[in-house]
Amino acid sequence: MAKQPKLNKLFDKFLEGQAIFKDRDSLRPTYVPDEIPFRDSQMNRIGSILAPALRGAPISNILCYGKTGTGKTVVSKYVLQMLMRKGAESNISNLTSAYVNCRIVSTNYRVLKSLCAAIDAKMSDGSEVPFTGLPTDEIRSILMQKLDSEPTIFVVVLDEVDSLVKRDVNQGNDILYGLTRMNSDLENSRISIIGISNDLKFKEVLDPRVLSTLGEEEVIFPPYNAVELRGILQQRVQLAFNEGAIVDEGVINLVGALAAQEHGDARRALDLLRTAGELAERRGESQVTQEHVREAQKFIERDTITETVKTLPMQSKAVLIAVYALTNTGSRDIFTGECFNAYAEIAEKLSIDTLTQRRVGDLISELDMLGLINTTVVSKGRYGRTKRIRLAISKSHIATILKEDVRLSNLSKEITRK
Repeated sequence: MAKQPKLNKLFDKFLEGQAIFKDRDSLRPTYVPDEIPFRDSQMNRIGSILAPALRGAPISNILCYGKTGTGKTVVSKYVLQMLMRKGAESNISNLTSAYVNCRIVSTNYRVLKSLCAAIDAKMSDGSEVPFTGLPTDEIRSILMQKLDSEPTIFVVVLDEVDSLVKRDVNQGNDILYGLTRMNSDLENSRISIIGISNDLKFKEVLDPRVLSTLGEEEVIFPPYNAVELRGILQQRVQLAFNEGAIVDEGVINLVGALAAQEHGDARRALDLLRTAGELAERRGESQVTQEHVREAQKFIERDTITETVKTLPMQSKAVLIAVYALTNTGSRDIFTGECFNAYAEIAEKLSIDTLTQRRVGDLISELDMLGLINTTVVSKGRYGRTKRIRLAISKSHIATILKEDVRLSNLSKEITRK
């Protein structure tokens, strides 16, 4: 008799175990439930701004602010879904919408391409708008011609809109200026923007012309407190887990408390509960325990750090590598001056511009806020003050991330040899 492959045994063990999840997608940040708790004020505000669209009237642009995991995306999608449903029930055919995640769709061309796809705008020969190759003005013209072919109210959600400007201030402002000013060129239709930002200082880098039109209405999303997080988790447990699965109150309280420490991040709470459930499922267990939650926390923290480092701008990576390189030589306490000198060498090797010491100091503060390094202000007496810098994550973790980056892998080898 042929020997069974090891994977077969693994799959058999999984099938024999308890089926914990009924709908694991309900624990993902993109899931929009039928009811959204603790956000009535924000829903009513956005709904009242969008409501005139049901009578064909133009609606104001909206900026939604709040930290990650405060419900901005879910609430915006929910209100928009309800608006579209009400329009369909009332036989209002001129309402349409689009959702664009600007962290993924990050260029002027790709944003316009996504909007063309949402309303089925095509080239003059009937073909789809290509992914690349057209002048931006031409693709914008295609979008406008489609919109003006019949009266339309087009509501566009630009999620993480701040990432457009962070990648390239000029290009980001150009995208937003072009969209917010499009109404002045449209004859039969109107476009309205719902911008969603995790950065409360986002407006400071916007062109004043963009700010005056994009920020017509503002909706603030405060962090959830521990009680609200528990309420959200209890709702999602009912949606996500089978009746035979045991998720006790202690697990919900622990997940809520851990997420409350992260400034009321519901997204983190849901990820933590889902990962804990998946750990229990893989082991064939029917109960999600606090031990599963603690283990899930370690997995998520590691993944979060990796993603954070990978998405840093190159200048911030250079500063982090400088701290890593100095730590690797045995320096426990690193001060701002020596960090800048190490950064300058690394910037030269990476062929990037060397920033001023003051700007590098700002980047050090940003890395501290991200939890990648720890800084302490130290007085040097009559020589002024400086910052003492230490890595907040393990050297081995950074080394692994650097090796996976093609541009930084050779530099990583050089640092490791020292």
